[in-house]
Amino acid sequence: MTVVQVACIHCQQTFNNGKAETGHQRYRCKDCNKSFQLEYRYNGNLPGTHEQIIKMTMNGSGVRDIGLVPEISPTTVLARLKNSTRQQ
Repeated sequence: MTVVQVACIHCQQTFNNGKAETGHQRYRCKDCNKSFQLEYRYNGNLPGTHEQIIKMTMNGSGVRDIGLVPEISPTTVLARLKNSTRQQ
């Protein structure tokens, strides 16, 4: 059995928080209360995908072109873009 040391990128403390529907281990930070996984089934959920979508939009790429690079659906790209305008 392999033991993997996992730490939150913000405060370095974590503990297990059950499993996702896909069977991958889920973790939750004790201090900032954010949850994350090490393995994701869908590329749209990976950390950094949202920033990649924003950068490609600012460079003039279309929705379909953006979806081809990380292999996500155009619907996910549109949803992320709509959410980014609400946050600002």
